[in-house]
Amino acid sequence: MKLFSVSTLLCAMTALTTAASEYCRTSCNKRRDLIKTSGGCPHGWTEFRDRCFVYVPTSMTWPRAERNCLSMDANLVSVHSSSEYHMIQKMTAPHGYQTTWVGGTNAPGEHIWFWSDGRPFQYTNWCPGEPISGSRPFCLQINYNDGKCWDDVWCDNLRPSVCAKKRSGLLD
Repeated sequence: MKLFSVSTLLCAMTALTTAASEYCRTSCNKRRDLIKTSGGCPHGWTEFRDRCFVYVPTSMTWPRAERNCLSMDANLVSVHSSSEYHMIQKMTAPHGYQTTWVGGTNAPGEHIWFWSDGRPFQYTNWCPGEPISGSRPFCLQINYNDGKCWDDVWCDNLRPSVCAKKRSGLLD
């Protein structure tokens, strides 16, 4: 009976070690980007004022992009000034200024826009004639047309995105 228990224990330990090794091979490198650096932002993120920003080149729907940001303790970016908007645009420049998701969305049937992080929706850079909105939810993309302005589109379009979060060490 003792031999069976020892054999079972050794098999379990081998299985757990193998599983942990596989997890690290697939996940540890991804999680390394979330380790805090001395500047207050994770490695690979851009610091601007009191927040950290990261460009996500993978095209996703707006809801999936928001969920992706949430998985990094962030939200799709809210924009509060022209200098902040220009900094975000610089992050998209190496990717050809593609239309990119930010955190704006509307209440269906209303012309009320809000940011997914709950911050006030005050600064805007809408393209002429925008937002159009409608009876279904619309989401905010930046870098639209030659004016690189804001446009509202259906949230199920696939776009890259920008996430933002407070710098570490800052209180709400």
